[in-house]
Amino acid sequence: MNVKLLLSTALLVSVAVPALAEEPVFTPEAVRAHVTFLADDLLEGRDTGSKGYDIAANYVASQFIAMGLKPAGPDGSFFQKLTVREARLDGEPKLALTFGGKETVLSDTAQVLVRPSLSDKAVATEAPLVFAGFGFDRPDLGFDDYKGLNVKGKIVVVLTGFPKGTPSELGAHLNSEKAVMAMKRGAVAVISVPTIEDTARRPWARRVEISDGPAKGWVGTDGKAFSRTSAIRGSATLNPDAAAPLFAAAGKPLAKIFAEANKTGGRPKGFDLKAKASLSFANTWKDVVSENVVAMLPGSDPKVAGEFVGMTAHLDHIGDHGKGEDKLFNGAMDNASGVATMLEVARAVVQDKPRRSVMFAALTGEEGGLIGSDYLARNPVVKGEVVGLVNFDMPVLTYKFSDVVAFGAENSTMGPVVAEAARKAGITLSPDPMPEEGLFTRSDHYRFVQQGVPAVFMMTGFAGPGEKAFRDFLKDHYHKPSDDMKLPFDWEAGALFAKVNYYTVQALANADERPKWYAGSFFGKEFAAGAAKAADPTK
Repeated sequence: MNVKLLLSTALLVSVAVPALAEEPVFTPEAVRAHVTFLADDLLEGRDTGSKGYDIAANYVASQFIAMGLKPAGPDGSFFQKLTVREARLDGEPKLALTFGGKETVLSDTAQVLVRPSLSDKAVATEAPLVFAGFGFDRPDLGFDDYKGLNVKGKIVVVLTGFPKGTPSELGAHLNSEKAVMAMKRGAVAVISVPTIEDTARRPWARRVEISDGPAKGWVGTDGKAFSRTSAIRGSATLNPDAAAPLFAAAGKPLAKIFAEANKTGGRPKGFDLKAKASLSFANTWKDVVSENVVAMLPGSDPKVAGEFVGMTAHLDHIGDHGKGEDKLFNGAMDNASGVATMLEVARAVVQDKPRRSVMFAALTGEEGGLIGSDYLARNPVVKGEVVGLVNFDMPVLTYKFSDVVAFGAENSTMGPVVAEAARKAGITLSPDPMPEEGLFTRSDHYRFVQQGVPAVFMMTGFAGPGEKAFRDFLKDHYHKPSDDMKLPFDWEAGALFAKVNYYTVQALANADERPKWYAGSFFGKEFAAGAAKAADPTK
């Protein structure tokens, strides 16, 4: 037997005929390994700017290095550094309400919660009060809460949330824009009053519990914290019990307004409250340096290599500030699980050598208000265009899920891609089961949406045991010290979640066409008016 000839022939065949790409294997153990490290007590809850966060960032960078990814930081490293400002109240704030010829002073957190200012060390503003319903100023969309109202130089009082029956993603967006809309109308401050629905979802005691953290924002080169509402001097949330006398004095019982707001399509009309308020408080600032961990994989097809598919997951959590015996917020599910699954998807994508380039980012400051993602979206690190984005945030991995919810999927051609990915993974795609939570605007993908980038964000679904497991996690463990490794993780679920996201990214990175907004999508029209659109399949 001519062994040399056989070996030579085998070598030629192996070179001439490319091997078929093997289906990647996602193991429960790999997901568990990442979560175990990132949620360890030694990382002290990975708060933005902390040593624990920096350790987590170096861990992710080391994983990127092992995968052979290229650094995408502006200095040639895997880090995009940014300065984050933390603002805390200095002493007790004071909200004085004057109505019916009397002044009522509120300063206790049982009555009012005041947000610290990132722009002013001291705030003192006094102005008349005007109620503006839900505070939506978009007549083009059928929301005209400011009709007939003059709020220039005044303080606007609005209900939290959005009218029942509003599509959840549109409602979530408009809810997040209330201060912007008030500012454009000339208001100087905003006071929010929680609705019946909002209070049921988040009782006042819970609001107080989670209000002790600082306000946060990224700082520009001018030394000022970035703000889209710079003319709004202050914002506060008023306990409905404390707000009721104010409305009663105006002859508009708050109970009736709440009842109207609690109906499907209910939109309480605005009116002059015949009262004034003065809001005063002082702030202390602390600036810390943190970093997004950024890497990229060059595309294999020169025709589309300048187009990037983005993958993001927030690396931070909320640190060590609990009040019980366990003071540490480990953030095992939020968001060590998201980072873990993103890393496993990244590992598989690297092996594929996809046509398009891929950007990977583990982000800082999500818990403080999507800070790292906003900074990255406004300060790109890749020399090309991010054409679509897949975000990984808090998959609840305590049960064998059989469906996923893909926020944003119905807005662009990414929708059918996710549906097919779910089918390949052996699961189904379900609609948003919790529209009242407004989840579409509450995670990092949304900052890219605001820059015109189509995006999806998947969560484990409610089918079978899903609803109970998910709601139990939100009620008992979300943003609590018990979000740690003692939770009953189903690591097989972690592997499955990585798989469905992998199929999504793989398809986007290899498709002939880049993702497009649907012509009828509000977000496509709002943030990418000049971009080419696809025909909406539902029309």
